[in-house]
Amino acid sequence: MKKSTLRAAFGIIALSLATGVCAQVKPEDQIKFRKAAYSFAAWNSGKIKANLDGTYDAAQVQAAARAIAAVANSGMSALYGPGTDKAVGDQKTSVKPELFTNGAEVGKLAGDFATAANELLKAAETGDAAAVKVAYGAVGKSCKACHDQFRSRD
Repeated sequence: MKKSTLRAAFGIIALSLATGVCAQVKPEDQIKFRKAAYSFAAWNSGKIKANLDGTYDAAQVQAAARAIAAVANSGMSALYGPGTDKAVGDQKTSVKPELFTNGAEVGKLAGDFATAANELLKAAETGDAAAVKVAYGAVGKSCKACHDQFRSRD
């Protein structure tokens, strides 16, 4: 079975489980987990940037790209359940309330992020720094597109 078919099947399963996951994870923990996932992706993004700006280590770039793709394909929508549009307990969030009412656009942006992350991983697996640079730029654009629309600057 092709990797893309497996990824698609996994995505469908993850989406079908998302509602059940939200019910099992407290809103405070949903915020904490999604912030941790995005921080982990950002840390790995920084490793790729450092390699593109300095000495290129293909193995390190591949590992970082795998991590970013894992976050992008992990079913993060399950961590945006009811009550997570504002701070809960000691967990603050910078998500705008519009994220919770604009499902079609959010779904498109999440899909764009997953596609870009998967393309970054493919480029990283080739070991071609120039291809990684282009794919890395696309990941950054996908992140920025979501932040511009749904992340508060407060």
